[in-house]
Order: sequence, then C-alpha cells, then structure tokens
Amino acid sequence: MGGRFIAIVGPSGVGKDSVMRALSKLDNRFVLARRVITRPSDAGGEAFDGISEGGFSARQANGDFALSWPAHGLRYGIPSTVDTQLAQGRDVLANLSRAVLKQARDRFDRFEVIFLIANQSALAARLQARGRESEAEITRRLQRANFEIPKEIDAKSVDNSGPIEQTVAAIAAHLHPVKA
Repeated sequence: MGGRFIAIVGPSGVGKDSVMRALSKLDNRFVLARRVITRPSDAGGEAFDGISEGGFSARQANGDFALSWPAHGLRYGIPSTVDTQLAQGRDVLANLSRAVLKQARDRFDRFEVIFLIANQSALAARLQARGRESEAEITRRLQRANFEIPKEIDAKSVDNSGPIEQTVAAIAAHLHPVKA
C-alpha cells in the first residue's frame, strides 16, 4: 500500500513548516516535500529550492511538478518526486495552499489534510519574528488568517497557539493512532 499525501495548511505564521519538521523528527514514516518557490534561496524560513520565474515555467512545462499554484506574488511547486516516496509507502508532509486542496485530493489516492490554526497574537508574533515580510505584508497576511477550508475537503483542525509539542502529539495521534 502506498503512503499518504498529507497536506498541512493554515494561515501565514501558524507554524506549518516547524510542525512538519517536528513530525518528521518524531516519526521516520514522515518525509517532507521540499517546495520549489520563485523566491531567493536565502530568503529564510523553510527549506526550499529557490528558482527564477523562467526556471519555474520551464519545469512546469516539463511536468516536473505534482502540484503548483500562485500565492502572495510567488509561484510554488511540489516536485513530482513525491510520487516515488508515496509508492515506497512513505507519508509525505506538504505545506500547501488551500487553493490546491481539491487538485491534491484528486491527484493522490491517499490524501489527508491537517488544518493548523492559531490565535491572532501568536500569528502576528511569528510573522514579525521571521522577518521576511514588511509591516504592510504582515497586515495583509493577518487579514487573510480566518480562511475556511473548502466544504468538500475533510480536514483535521489542530490549534498551534501553544507549545509545538502539544500540536505534534495531537497530529501524530490522529495520523498514527495506537490500536488497542
């Protein structure tokens, strides 16, 4: 049986990448999908492959992405190499936009969504701390923080306002419940 493609979604600053890294350290059944982003590689934050607009377009035309989407003035792609990891039975964690959830659900046989939420003060503090966005960009991202998952997508909602260990434990219990 193949692995699951597990979409981690939530507003900017909710801690998607931190939670994904912690999950992969906790359990080696999880592997991280390394995104390709039209952002300079030294922009900080998550581990990603930076690429030019032209390079992204060429890779997209070549079929190198399992999923791709625009957001925040950038383009994002999940490399099609995730198919190999899934075929090997690995569970792939991917930081996704809610805009591609339906596409991902249709693309992957085994698909789950973890919807991370956090209170506004936690989001604002995390966005400030990462130092990647201007004040105006932070304000725009905070205004978009109360989004909803499309109704036809089943998602497990997990609050990440507190300690990351609690969040990771809740997600791990959901994804790999202990059978009695």
